[in-house]
Amino acid sequence: MISLVVILVVSVQLWPAGGSHDVADHDAFGTGVRSLEVDLSVDLSRMVREVDERFLSVAIDASLVAEEKFMYMLGSPKLRTLAKALSPSYLRFGGTRQDFMVFNPEKYLMRSHGYDQQKPGLSAGPEDSCKKMELPTLLEARLRKQWIQQQALLRKEDLQMKYRRRVMFTEYSVDLLTSFANCTDMDLIFGLNALLRTSDNIWNSSNARSLIKYCESQQYRISWELGNEPNSYEKKAGIRVAGSQLGEDFVNLREILQDSKLYHNTGLYGPDISQPRDHRKDLLQGFLTTGSQAINACTWHHYYVNGREATLGDFISPQVLDSLGLKISEVLESVHLVSPGMRSWLGESSSAYGGGAEGLSDAFAAGFMWLDKLGLAAKMGLDVVIRQVLIGSGTYHLVDDNLDPLPDYWLSLLYKRLVGPEVLMVERLLLAGLQDPRQKVRVYLHCANRNRGYSKGAVTLMAMNLAARPSRLTLPALLSPSTVEAFVLQSDQPNEAGLYSRSVMLNEKLLQMLDDQTLPELKGNILPPADHLSLPGFSLAFFVFTEAAAAACQ
Repeated sequence: MISLVVILVVSVQLWPAGGSHDVADHDAFGTGVRSLEVDLSVDLSRMVREVDERFLSVAIDASLVAEEKFMYMLGSPKLRTLAKALSPSYLRFGGTRQDFMVFNPEKYLMRSHGYDQQKPGLSAGPEDSCKKMELPTLLEARLRKQWIQQQALLRKEDLQMKYRRRVMFTEYSVDLLTSFANCTDMDLIFGLNALLRTSDNIWNSSNARSLIKYCESQQYRISWELGNEPNSYEKKAGIRVAGSQLGEDFVNLREILQDSKLYHNTGLYGPDISQPRDHRKDLLQGFLTTGSQAINACTWHHYYVNGREATLGDFISPQVLDSLGLKISEVLESVHLVSPGMRSWLGESSSAYGGGAEGLSDAFAAGFMWLDKLGLAAKMGLDVVIRQVLIGSGTYHLVDDNLDPLPDYWLSLLYKRLVGPEVLMVERLLLAGLQDPRQKVRVYLHCANRNRGYSKGAVTLMAMNLAARPSRLTLPALLSPSTVEAFVLQSDQPNEAGLYSRSVMLNEKLLQMLDDQTLPELKGNILPPADHLSLPGFSLAFFVFTEAAAAACQ
């Protein structure tokens, strides 16, 4: 019977305002399956908080530079089209291999690999520069094929925790990376190697100085990080760095940047620790004690589960999703204790650590973790969430090996277009007699994105249904008089099997690019004012109340 529900409930339905309906009679549009009925309470009078306009940001994994020719994939017009649609955004370049990268200009010329391209002159206009750095179609296809093989090698390194001590990269990688950021309207954050250390275990800044000098000579707009997950240095490199020493290393980097005319006031973010664990909780506090004055925001990483052990049940478990809130509270408490007022970011985040959960982190099921993370992080006070990864090794990327969008890409694109930075209050209440202790229906509320043409006062409700059966949301009087634009994402396949799918439908229409440089129009279903709306089983939705007239969004 559950299978029948998911097949039939493929669109949003509103019940007319003022109508009286018995849930058992109308749930699942006559299938006889009872919907979960949920009351919503909202406060449109005040803003809870406001996040950065680049709240949803993305990363390019440093694994791409492990063999430098793969950096030329950043010249793909298709990849640039997909990335630009997610702007405004930070673009983080970092990850595990960041701490093995060594800038070695001109030593390994790309023309030796047959990918010679002329560098864009500083006098070239933005469009000319972007065109010059585009990757020819045949070379792109060749690189994509080779990248599949390269990922297998990188995965083996990750599993064995054995990394090359030196990953050399030249100025060509920097040129390609900055070109990609500029041509996609993203703000680049470059992760420096913190494992280049002296005999006294102090950061050796000489290589970073060389890179910064080159970037300044090219007038590249860049912000910076130093190190990736320092609480794992001992495990992956046999080096232990105390938090207080790491803070002093950041102060050193800030002084270097302040000596630069171009980077005098640039952003510096860190320490990019992994989520707090008992054995290294001291690292963050030690870092903030000595280094908080050097950074613009405190960054930390979060993944819900171990990718090698994760199950489908983990991806739709309310308890697993709720675990993020505990970690956020823990980090914010530590940060505010030492550095009151310091902004906090999720500087790297996805579903499962260890490169993702194969068959899940790139499937429709991953969307529940991703949308809930965006909603909860904004609600609890994080300013930015950087998604691991737009492109790079692992299985949690936003595009596949053919650079086609995966379900979480489409979810991210809708979020960017529909959700504004202002966070509002919404509470989920269960009606008497219908208990759901597992909280299978989850909701978040923001002002609508006015930069996409929505009027002042419009609000966007994000909703997800982790259960197979549909849910019926009862709207408060403040929202029921408004027309609604409904954007409902479901798998292209029915039932639980659909959660493994790498394709997604928007309002029953399969989402796919029209061509390599054209995204489809994302249209919502226009629904009349009503006091209820229906959320299909295993679905993710954005409901834009265009006439909500929210005072907080004026």
